[in-house]
Amino acid sequence: MIAIIQYNSRKLKIDLSKPLDISMPLRASKSNVNAWYIEEPKIKPVKDGEWTASIKEGACVNFNNIFFNPHAHGTHTECVGHITEKVHSINQNLKQFFFLAELITVAPERLNGDSVISKKQLQFAIGNKKREAIVIRTIPNLDEKISAQYSNTNPTYLLEEAAIYLREKEVKHLLIDLPSVDKEKDECQLLAHNAFWNITGKLRMDATITELIYVPNNVIDGTYFVNIQIAPFENDASPSKPILYKIID
Repeated sequence: MIAIIQYNSRKLKIDLSKPLDISMPLRASKSNVNAWYIEEPKIKPVKDGEWTASIKEGACVNFNNIFFNPHAHGTHTECVGHITEKVHSINQNLKQFFFLAELITVAPERLNGDSVISKKQLQFAIGNKKREAIVIRTIPNLDEKISAQYSNTNPTYLLEEAAIYLREKEVKHLLIDLPSVDKEKDECQLLAHNAFWNITGKLRMDATITELIYVPNNVIDGTYFVNIQIAPFENDASPSKPILYKIID
């Protein structure tokens, strides 16, 4: 199915028949992706006395409780409420869901023993393009990202200068295949989060960060339409399912 979308002064043809899912599944398994020093997700049937809400156990329905943390257990989209004292909900602040996006692939640099993404790298990859959303795939890009155990591994992160650059380019939605845009242990400085949401100035309430995506290698760099799907959680973050759609020339 082809859709014609009016985007600013342009008409774009979007192929809706071939969605490219860049989210990670959430599984009740120790091999589920994990970060921030907590246990794996749990999906278990409700129990009431001797009754178990599972068809396998004789019930007429499956009726499960799900225990997980959106920041630690998979693809999630967060708003400025992630780092503010005042409660801000992703459900209240993300009101549009389709954006023109640029997918870029970045080979992180080494800096003081860390693996980082710099402003210079983003400048080179994005150039003079104006996009509402930037999707960053880091290399090496292995299937193991779907089951990576990130706690105490000091993963790649964005330098503050890179986050400032994205903010100044008016990028509102940053999607990345890392557990955080910031260093794992940085004494709660959260430099990239603070810079992207402009904590010391006018808060960017409608800006979001989506972490722990996974972009398969067969999805080529370039311009897409992205649909950021969230669950309606009244929380700073929600599990999410970003979908890329190809733009037909």
